[in-house]
Amino acid sequence: MKRILQILVLESVPDINLLDYLPEILDGLFQILGDNSKEIRKMCEVSLGEFLKEIKKLPDSVKFAEMANILVIHCQSTDDLIQLTAMTWMREFLQLAGRVMLPYSSGILTAVLPCLSYDDRKKNIKEVANVCNQSLMKLITPEDDETDDVRQSPATQPDEDLSSNHENSSQQTSNNRVLPSAPDSNLDNANIFAPSSMHTGPVSLNLDGIVHVLDRHLHESTTGMMTRICVLKWLYHLYIKTPRKMFRHTDSLFPILLKTLSDESDEVILKDLEVLAEIASSPAGQTDKMTDCTDLPTGVSELHVPVPNKVAQAHNSVIRGLECSPSTPTMNSYFHRFMINLLKRFSSERKLLETRGAFIIRQLCLLLNAENIFHSMADILLREEDLKFASTMVQNLNSILLTSSELFQLRSQLKDLQTPESCNLFCCLYRSWCHNPVATVSLCFLTQNYQHAYHLIQKFGDLEVTVDFLTEVDKLVQLIECPIFTYLRLQLLDVENHPYLIRALYGLLMLLPQSSAFQLLSHRLQCVPNPQLMRPGNKQPESSRASKEAPARIDDAELLQHFEKVQKKHLEIRHQRAGAGELLERRLVQ
Repeated sequence: MKRILQILVLESVPDINLLDYLPEILDGLFQILGDNSKEIRKMCEVSLGEFLKEIKKLPDSVKFAEMANILVIHCQSTDDLIQLTAMTWMREFLQLAGRVMLPYSSGILTAVLPCLSYDDRKKNIKEVANVCNQSLMKLITPEDDETDDVRQSPATQPDEDLSSNHENSSQQTSNNRVLPSAPDSNLDNANIFAPSSMHTGPVSLNLDGIVHVLDRHLHESTTGMMTRICVLKWLYHLYIKTPRKMFRHTDSLFPILLKTLSDESDEVILKDLEVLAEIASSPAGQTDKMTDCTDLPTGVSELHVPVPNKVAQAHNSVIRGLECSPSTPTMNSYFHRFMINLLKRFSSERKLLETRGAFIIRQLCLLLNAENIFHSMADILLREEDLKFASTMVQNLNSILLTSSELFQLRSQLKDLQTPESCNLFCCLYRSWCHNPVATVSLCFLTQNYQHAYHLIQKFGDLEVTVDFLTEVDKLVQLIECPIFTYLRLQLLDVENHPYLIRALYGLLMLLPQSSAFQLLSHRLQCVPNPQLMRPGNKQPESSRASKEAPARIDDAELLQHFEKVQKKHLEIRHQRAGAGELLERRLVQ
């Protein structure tokens, strides 16, 4: 009580400027604010309010840097009044001092981030913390990426050492509150409250400390949803503002960013995808080295774009998988790594593929180039050893390709196969789509390659027809009735020029048992007009236009051979599994 009264008296003396002594008494004032006496707390609150008014009036005479860590400590207080007051001061410091507070960013984030997930009981603290977070984010500019911070540890230092330095630099106050590290993680205890005059040179960004704090919050299972979203916003912001420095941390951040794709919140996943997309497309991520071979499937050191034989003869140079396609922008070295690891995650977490797979891929098609994504995934699946997963993944990709509004441009590109790029993309997709026969036929329907679709359906008689296979045929029939295949249904009017389309549809009809899908397709084919009635006046049919032929760039026979080869592998694997199951059953009986 006496101390508070003395401070209030000294504040009223015009010749004494207590702002000069505020760094020495501020910590004590916040501790008094937690006193058990309501009267003392109230008087201390008034005193702190008066000091804050003076700071706003005379910001040039305030030693902001010397009080930054004091505020960080009390912003983590369990006492609501202390925390709210300290957070209010932090908000004013960030707005008044600006980049002077930048070296203390990791400590500020440590205090602010948990508050963003507070409920309505601590609404005031949450709101002030959000302002602090936004103000701090605005302090980081592209200029912070141009010069290295000589005081921070080398960026190539392992995360284990960084974590150790960060933890060792934390202090414990007398009331068990954590004192975050000073701007320099190598400063000793005596320099924690060093005056700002000791920090010579321009203010610099301690990016290592910030990334460590963000990474820790993503790893902790107790981190609230709003905090996780804010952490991802911070990472995205840092990759935009300081990409060169941030890419030094990408290898350590990459695993947790992939893991976050399994988050329960769609909003968290969206923000996570934004970060991953920025990593995969940023020019700062370009390297001369190929993707690490440990990320590739067994026995594969590089990936090639599958092209038809005729085109392959004209192109002797190897197109690496990370370049995806000559018609799309080249992604950096992390793009292909991202695609490989995403498919690995879908393979190991089938529930993620079932519940969020389409959502994730569709959003990536918006954030990145859809052709790159499908080209790369198809190339990877071509070498997938788990054939069952490859078939499931192709089924999912095919459904997305045919039904998603985000893929409209890619569908348009594939529809006519008029360019070398579109033919190249079709061949790449076709080779992987062969893991799923019905998906392969639907791809031929999409590209109006009806003759090839008819030849494929003829080969279905040699395949093992299962319930799942018939279910997929049923779905394809339903899909033909959707708006996406309006052009296909209209082409049924031109009987003479699309005979293989009608044959292919009749082929599907013969595959189906007499179900609702059979009735649907049968009724559709009954609507096909008589070619004699559709023939104009005295005009004779043009035999040369009897069917739309595949472009010369596509080797039709070679693709059919590839289809047979892939399906033969699937049949062998199914028989091996069936044999293993029978052997296990016999052992159990014995």
